[in-house]
Amino acid sequence: MSAITAFWLQHAPVLSVLLPLFTAVALLLIGDSGGMAGQGGGHDDARLRWRRRLSLLSVSLGLLMSIGLVMHAATGDILVYRLGEWPAPYGIALVLDRLSALMVLLTQLVALPVLWYASCGWDSRGRHFHALFQFQLMGLSGAFLTGDLFNLFVFFEVLLIASYVLLVHGQGRERFRMGVHYVVLNLTASGLFLIGLAMLYAATGTLNMADVALRLQQLQGDGVAFARAAALLLLVVFGLKAALVPLYFWLPGTYAAASAPVAALFAIMTKVGAYSIIRVHWSVFGEQAGGAALVAQDWLLPAALTTSVLGVLGALAAHSMGRLVAYLTVSSVGTILAGVGLFSPATLSAALYYTLHSTIVMAGLFLLVELMAAQRGTACDRLQPANAVREPLLLGLMMLFGAASAAGLPPLPGFLGKLMILDSAAGLAAQAWVWSIVLLVGFFSIVGLARAGVVVFWHVQPAPADGDVSGASRPMLAAAWAFMALTVAMAVFASPIKRYTDAAATQLADPMAYVRAVLGEEAVTQPTTRPYDGQRAPGGAAKEQP
Repeated sequence: MSAITAFWLQHAPVLSVLLPLFTAVALLLIGDSGGMAGQGGGHDDARLRWRRRLSLLSVSLGLLMSIGLVMHAATGDILVYRLGEWPAPYGIALVLDRLSALMVLLTQLVALPVLWYASCGWDSRGRHFHALFQFQLMGLSGAFLTGDLFNLFVFFEVLLIASYVLLVHGQGRERFRMGVHYVVLNLTASGLFLIGLAMLYAATGTLNMADVALRLQQLQGDGVAFARAAALLLLVVFGLKAALVPLYFWLPGTYAAASAPVAALFAIMTKVGAYSIIRVHWSVFGEQAGGAALVAQDWLLPAALTTSVLGVLGALAAHSMGRLVAYLTVSSVGTILAGVGLFSPATLSAALYYTLHSTIVMAGLFLLVELMAAQRGTACDRLQPANAVREPLLLGLMMLFGAASAAGLPPLPGFLGKLMILDSAAGLAAQAWVWSIVLLVGFFSIVGLARAGVVVFWHVQPAPADGDVSGASRPMLAAAWAFMALTVAMAVFASPIKRYTDAAATQLADPMAYVRAVLGEEAVTQPTTRPYDGQRAPGGAAKEQP
């Protein structure tokens, strides 16, 4: 058993990427008829059952692995996996620290209930759902674990390509229309991403995150200006992924148009952008980065607070439950990045706790919206008088619980997360702004969710519900209840989770520990390379520095 444990620990980062990759390949080999379940004959139904079993087994195994990653990362050890045994920065490195382990675990916690929900029928409405789902998980895990900025771009593209197809899964005119917008915006962001990487490479001669962090300290002259410009361009790219103002406009329509399990999975997508901002602007462009240090500080906090306000205002004006939850997702991103933008380990820790809460709650709400919409006849999720739902007590209690958690009412983790952010912001220069906006957004979130609840459960038409409308299936309800159980668990185990996020924030505030783990102690004490400083001698040769 010890040999198996040692092997797993040695290869744990890459196995978290390879498991969904190999599962996706196996699912493609099984084949996909592309028909509705029950319409393609017994053979096709059997293949669909095998695809579901294999996909659920893979995600369950991935969840167990991610728990092991968090347990190892909790010791404080930074685990580096060098592909091909090439030393960094020359080879590709996957790096497991507290933050990356936490985000991989969050991905799997969202993925398992979502996949269970989709396996109740949504997966049969289009082709290769399970394979695309696994490719999405591969991209997410790789983005959280990579230690190289170019490979961050690669994993971004993997998860985005899978998301393009998942978005239009089940087809529909609105999904195709929003899919075009989504693809165009993300292709534009990818182009800007490459430009930012090229500028950073021109300034430092490397894209390994640890190596960039080390070389930024040595930059002089135009090299500093190049690095600062690259950092701000990357902030724009990650801001679009995270739905940060003014780049959030794509998210509400896109998430509202997607099928419920896809929208629930996409709840983790915005966190990839938030994670990238944390990783790049804390570990790379942190306080140690010389002239390029904390280049995002003046921009991130105002944009985050504005995002939170505009998100909740959009929720108040939403005409459908799907858009309401999507706008609340935008608002939650603003709250998260407000904690990040204060650039304090205490506020970052609070933001990480709130990240866990908001992702889980929003994913559960997207599933709950469809469960309610399916029982409202032709009105679906539109906020207008409609047929009464068949299960008002059950769905009403679920709506009340989700709304209370999303709005931040005690004693649920939404309240705890916001309280942590307010407490950690006390005494900082921006305290008044942060307190005012966080409290105001919480109040308006309650108003928006209460309005939706009143319309759905009280403003009902006198006519009975359609005869073919039945109650929600128990397996689908189980998926929504799983997210609620996770929410309760976050409140019960708030103290150990907070200790972990405190340790993660402290680890991020010491980027040199990350550098030593990836490059070795000698790279920090005796750097052997000198980055481009912006000055060139005649003929293109770099001038020697005295």
